[in-house]
Amino acid sequence: MTVSTRIAIIAIGDPDRHDDGVPRAVLSRLRERAAERPLPPGTRLAECDPDPARLIRLWENAELAVVLEPAHARPSHPGRIYRLELDTAALWRAGTMRSHGLGEAVDVGRALGWLPARLVAYAVDGADTSLGQGLSEPVAATVGHLVTCVEAEITRHRAAVAQDLTHRSRP
Repeated sequence: MTVSTRIAIIAIGDPDRHDDGVPRAVLSRLRERAAERPLPPGTRLAECDPDPARLIRLWENAELAVVLEPAHARPSHPGRIYRLELDTAALWRAGTMRSHGLGEAVDVGRALGWLPARLVAYAVDGADTSLGQGLSEPVAATVGHLVTCVEAEITRHRAAVAQDLTHRSRP
C-alpha cells in the first residue's frame, strides 16, 4: 500500500547570525541525506523568514508541518533542544520562541482555520547570534540529532496515516 502524505519541513532563521542558522543547517543535512535515502513523496523542504503569512503559505494543506527555529531562552542553555507540538503545548512560551513568527503564524492560522493537521516545532538554544556565519560548537553538535528527530516525525506520521487507511478499509 502506498501512503500519500503532504509534509512541510520549514527552517526559520538567519544563517548570517551564527547560531540562528541551525535550522538551515538541519535542512541542508536533510537534503544531503535525501540523495541516499529519499524523503517520502509529498515532502517539501523550505527556508523562510519569520513572517507569519509566509509560514502559513508554506504549511498550507500540510498533514504534518515540522518547523525548525532558533530559540532565545533566558537563561540560555546553548544546544538545548525544545520540542513543542500544537496539540500538547503552547508553541510560543515567553522567553523561548519568538513571539513574531511561529507563534503569530499559529495564532493567525488558528483564527483563519489554516493550520496543518499536525504541527511540531523544534527550537535550539543558541550561544552566538552576532553577525557572521558558522555555528557554535554546542549548537553544531545538535544538527545530526535534529535530523534524526525530523526523520522520526516523518516516520511516525506516515505510520499513523497508514494505520488510519488500514482501519478505514476494513469492513
